[in-house]
Order: sequence, then structure tokens, then C-alpha cells
Amino acid sequence: MTSTETAVNLIVPQLIVGLGNPEPKYEQTRHNVGFMAVDLLARSWQISCAEHRKFNGVFGEGFGPNRDKIRLLKPLTYMNRSGQSIRAVTDWYKLPPSSVLVVYDDMDLPVGRVRLRLSGSAGGHNGMKSTISHLGTQNFPRLRIGIGKPRSAATDSDTVSHVLGKFAPRENELISEVLYLVRDAIELSLKEGVEKAMSLYNGRSIVGSHS
Repeated sequence: MTSTETAVNLIVPQLIVGLGNPEPKYEQTRHNVGFMAVDLLARSWQISCAEHRKFNGVFGEGFGPNRDKIRLLKPLTYMNRSGQSIRAVTDWYKLPPSSVLVVYDDMDLPVGRVRLRLSGSAGGHNGMKSTISHLGTQNFPRLRIGIGKPRSAATDSDTVSHVLGKFAPRENELISEVLYLVRDAIELSLKEGVEKAMSLYNGRSIVGSHS
């Protein structure tokens, strides 16, 4: 049996948030990879998610792989107001920020890589800026999924068209594998804490079967 001392020191998510934008035109875009991750978790853990007006998002609660209560959220506020939805859930359930795991896209990581951290800045990501602002702290775990940089990023519009664009066919194959890697990392976080998952998954990379 785990001692309470050990349990207190572990950062174990109770709410998993995937960042993205609502509306069909944003489905399967790079910026919505957080939504894709939550969809996979919901299917894997058989958690039914539905639009929740009070939370301004698609929300579901159920049990993770080791039968602990877990909540899933996809904010429907658009990316730059994601924090409103997250704060509504944490206030309602009285959850500390450290129990919120936010999953989102990162241009600074190549496709095929994921990175877990216990805290940190927004790194220019509008969804994270909003989340940090509404939670009032940077001290909450996050899992970044690499979407790579645009080939030419001379202007802001190049960056916008990259993040709001769909994955190339070969990237799609990688991302579907990456999402299972994300699921495995999160399941380990639930069982043994985020730090343990960081040590095992931050160095891993999904590489395409052909160059």
C-alpha cells in the first residue's frame, strides 16, 4: 500500500484538458492536436463526453485505467480564451492547478516528439497564456505534442497557416502513433505521477517508417 507521504509528493492529474478550437473547419488541424488526444483518451477509457454549458466545453468524467476518478475537457471558448473553461471546472470541483494536465501543440518540437513538464511559461502559445492567466500560476503539468515549424516562417501569417493547417499525409501516420504515446505517458502519470512519466517519455520519439 502506498504511504500517504509518497502520495502527497506525486503530481497525479485529476483533470486532463486538450486545447483546440471548436468548429468543423478546425478539426484535424495541427492546433487541435490537444483535442485529438482527449478524444483518444475518452475512447480508450470509455468516458462519455458531451457539451457542458456551465463549463463552456465538451466535458466528461469517469475512471482512468487504474480506476481513479478522472475528468476530460475540451474548451469550446476558442484557443485564446481556453482558461475560462478550465477555471470553471477547477472552481466547480475545487481542483488545485497542480492536478490539471494540459495537452497542446508545440511548434518548437518536431512531429514525433512529446514533452512533459511540471510547470513553465506559455512559450507564445495563446491557449497556455489564457490558462496561466485564469489559473493564476504556471505551476501545473503540461504535455506538449510536436507539430514542427513551417518551412517558411517569414511572417506571422506563415505561422498561422501552419498551425491552422492539416497534417501532411506522412505526418498523419506519425501523429496517430504519437497520440498513443501520449495516452501511455498520461496513463503512467495517473499510476506513478507526472515526474515518472517525464523520465520515461521525454526522450522518446516516433520516427516514420520511411524517410
